[in-house]
Amino acid sequence: MKRIALLGPGTFTEESADYYLGRNHFDYVNCKLIDDVFMSTVNGQTDYSVIPIENTFDGSVSLHLDWLVHEVELPMQAEWVYPISINLLGVAGFGASLEAGCSGLKKIVSHGVTLTQCRQFLRQYLPHVELEQVGSNGVAARMVKELGRSDVAALAPASAGALYGLHTWAQGVQDHYNNFTRFVLVGSEPLRLPEKTSAMVKTTIIVTLPDDYPGGLHQLLSAFAWRRINLSKIESRPTKKKLGTYYFYIDIEASMDSVLLPAALQEIEAIGCQVRILGSYPTYSYEPEGSKV
Repeated sequence: MKRIALLGPGTFTEESADYYLGRNHFDYVNCKLIDDVFMSTVNGQTDYSVIPIENTFDGSVSLHLDWLVHEVELPMQAEWVYPISINLLGVAGFGASLEAGCSGLKKIVSHGVTLTQCRQFLRQYLPHVELEQVGSNGVAARMVKELGRSDVAALAPASAGALYGLHTWAQGVQDHYNNFTRFVLVGSEPLRLPEKTSAMVKTTIIVTLPDDYPGGLHQLLSAFAWRRINLSKIESRPTKKKLGTYYFYIDIEASMDSVLLPAALQEIEAIGCQVRILGSYPTYSYEPEGSKV
């Protein structure tokens, strides 16, 4: 049975893996920190890692992208998108209403990204509370359970509440309801998701332009444009080697098995660009019908 490392338990990462992968064919290894998730697969303790890399409203998760680019050599083998619904969870004994300002609530714990996705809710209903960031939403829910205090709550997925026996004080408190997170499965071997069909294959590359090359970015983009290859994402990130130098993180709606994409990459390399392929993989879209949430 393949072993998969992820942030968990009680996290959106775990929820998404349950939805797309299920529990029958895989053994999940829960980790507290994203560093542990990556290193578990690097060190051979697990076969794959599940990594959240982008959110609808926060954009790219820079720390996780930096790990994929600078720290590890783990090819992307699959990608999926999953909806994020954040709940306010606590132990029994909560009596005040949100409209009353939750005067009895003193602290909320959650992952930093989750807190930013609930800024409007926190500002409107809970401006007085202390906010504490922890390594994952699952850790936050466990802390609230262990503390057993009615004046401490967690912002976390419903699955975390069910796991730790917490009460749902408010549902869907994220600032935006069209809130999705993109996850990638990374590892050394290809993996087809069970009983899933893919509508598209994507390829992700890292491109570093040659120094002092006028028009280099234009030529880079032209190699895709005249071949009518669609780029679904292009983002510049610092190379961490010299101030003011960047690489381009590019998602391409094409497979390396096609004729056009390898030719485009060869053209880019011919002008002196460095190209690194992070993966060519199936991407799966969320289908609400029959889902678990």
